[in-house]
Amino acid sequence: MSATTLKRRKTTGEIRAMKGTGRPIVSLTAYTTPIAKLFDPHVDFLLVGDSVGMVMYGFESSLAVTLDMMIAHGAAVMRGAEKACVIVDMPFATYQESPAQAFRNAARVMVETGCDGVKIEGGPEMAETIRFLTERGIPVLAHIGLTPQSINAFGGYRARGRSQAEADHIMAGARAVEEAGAFAVVIEGTLEPLAQAITEASGIPTIGIGASVHCDGQVLVSDDMLGLFSDFKPRFVKHYARLAPQIAEAAESFAADVRARSFPAPEHTYQPKKDGPAT
Repeated sequence: MSATTLKRRKTTGEIRAMKGTGRPIVSLTAYTTPIAKLFDPHVDFLLVGDSVGMVMYGFESSLAVTLDMMIAHGAAVMRGAEKACVIVDMPFATYQESPAQAFRNAARVMVETGCDGVKIEGGPEMAETIRFLTERGIPVLAHIGLTPQSINAFGGYRARGRSQAEADHIMAGARAVEEAGAFAVVIEGTLEPLAQAITEASGIPTIGIGASVHCDGQVLVSDDMLGLFSDFKPRFVKHYARLAPQIAEAAESFAADVRARSFPAPEHTYQPKKDGPAT
């Protein structure tokens, strides 16, 4: 195969260059190789989110997610991604202590997964860390507004930007992460007019989740998008499928067949050949 026919994943630079093109940026979370393969042809970047803690491990929040978990899932997604850029979340307490701590852990993520960049939460308080990472070759996707790793400080999951002081802080955070070198910024759980104003003022792409249709792109947690949690649907989520009842029905049908001894049927078993041993 010649060098010109080799497949190449989209880069963080190409994601940044989509700002102002009029083409919305598409992203979904992924945590496994099979899902990454299914999503890869349709998205611009795959986000290996620390939401893995809730959707795959049953944690109440993302705070219990470890660096080793993110590396394992990041590597799994990389095995399924051929076209999409891959970004891995930095989990809680792996980057907040100091820029040096952030670099050590982010470098480990990059080396052990082969991903294209990392995501960290925070606005002005994280600007120094973002600059430290980007100046040392680690692309950063910033995250402002509702930042789930700070949920205990916020006092719960609620839309951000309702007070003028809060809105001013989020806007200042958007400016700070852009100036620090982030290639794009996620805006989560933020009042729509504020998210739109940030998008219009920012020189880097904004990726909305519970923000505004006017953001430069959108991301959703894949399990929410697929309807795998039928009893949980945040306001900002649209179910593009409702797989939870289908999966439950499939399990019910399998259990009924096993109990009725109708599965496995002859076509599902290995029988001896007439002229030789079983195969």
